[in-house]
Order: sequence, then C-alpha cells, then structure tokens
Amino acid sequence: MQSRQIACTVLWIAAYATAYAQDDAVPRFKDVDSMEARVQGCVTCHGREGQGTGSGYFPRIAGKPAGYLYSQLVAFRDGTRKYPPMNYLVAYLPDAYLKEIAQHFAQQRPAFAPKVDMKAAAPDTIARGKPIVTAGDASKQLPACVACHGAGLTGMQPGIPGLVGLHPTYIAAQLTRWRVGDRRAAEPDCMKRIASRLSESDVAAVAIYLSMQDPPRDSSPESSNLVRMPMACGSQQ
Repeated sequence: MQSRQIACTVLWIAAYATAYAQDDAVPRFKDVDSMEARVQGCVTCHGREGQGTGSGYFPRIAGKPAGYLYSQLVAFRDGTRKYPPMNYLVAYLPDAYLKEIAQHFAQQRPAFAPKVDMKAAAPDTIARGKPIVTAGDASKQLPACVACHGAGLTGMQPGIPGLVGLHPTYIAAQLTRWRVGDRRAAEPDCMKRIASRLSESDVAAVAIYLSMQDPPRDSSPESSNLVRMPMACGSQQ
C-alpha cells in the first residue's frame, strides 16, 4: 500500500512539472557589454533573472547565497556534480568568471512563481513532510530543514541554499541523488548524512511540503549562524 502511495505521489509530481507553464525563458538584455548579456546561456533553463522556468527540473537560483552558487558552478565545471548541459556550459570558465556569475544571480530578487496546487496530494504525505521540515524527526536523527535552511527557507550565508520556491520534482530528485551518493558536497557532507536517513516516502513528503510554502517578503538568505546548526557542515566552512 505504501509503495502504491509513493508511486502515485511521484506521478503527481511529474504531472505538475509537465503542466506548469513556461515563462520568462527567452533570452533578452539591454547592454551587450554587461553581465546580464553574458549569462544568457542560463536563461532558457533558469529564467531571465534566475527565477526558474516551467520545467520542475530547473531550479530557481535567484537570491541564493553567492558562495553556494559558486560552489555548484565549480562542481559542474570540475565534474564532481554531473549534469551534461551544465558540465558543458561551464567547462572552460575560470574561477573569477564563475564568481561573477554567482554574484549576479545572488543579487536578483524576481517574483516567485505560483505555488503548487496541493489538492491532489495525499493528506498523509503532507502530514509527514511538515514535521520533518519544521521540527525534524528525532527517531531518525533528522534535524529540521529550517535549522540550516532558515526559518523562511531562504538559505543561510555563505553556502546553504534557499528551498522556498522550488518545484517538488527538483527537490525530490536532489534528495534522491544525495541518498544514492550521486551528489556530494565538501566534507563533512551534512546533506549526505541527512538524506541517507530519509525513506522514499520521506523524500516525497518533504518535497511536496516544501513546495507548498509561501515565500517570505524578504527572500534574502539569513546570516551565517554556526551555533544554531545541528551538525558540522562543510559548505559553511
């Protein structure tokens, strides 16, 4: 029964991503000699201001900490994070240029896309996702998502990304990659430890609950707060 519920949840997430309308994915800029012009290769997937586009597989990158964005660009360039279009796009870009790109998108504050319509989501799934996100699960040694990603889920400087405004498809895919070891971060890799404690149903529940959340008025990442974090995390060092 649980496997059937998980399968239905995954199919619903995929259907949502397919139905979501494509917007703001056409390259456009005012000044050819500008960073805005130089990042046009990012626009088709991530939107003109990094707000994300209709496909749930391409995340909102606007407003995320520059340190986080830079580390991901380096990972794609060096092949430690694998996604062929991104690996190809940044393959020959130097560190300084990647830092400029990261800073550009970190400064953007476009409007958020409409939230996911949760009418088709199972109440039990939502009920499971909420406590993991807001309070954690002591029985699985799972800290709350908000402990590191911020009370408004907007991330934490310098290296923890915001989760608000992401599609459930993307969240579920990334958590699964952490679980199976396909995605890694600097040691100590806190996300690897956390994701390995999540079941498939937990992943679906967290993905759906996170996608339901309203963006805060101020979508800026929180200041670094190592004292508050429940475990050591290499991305914050």
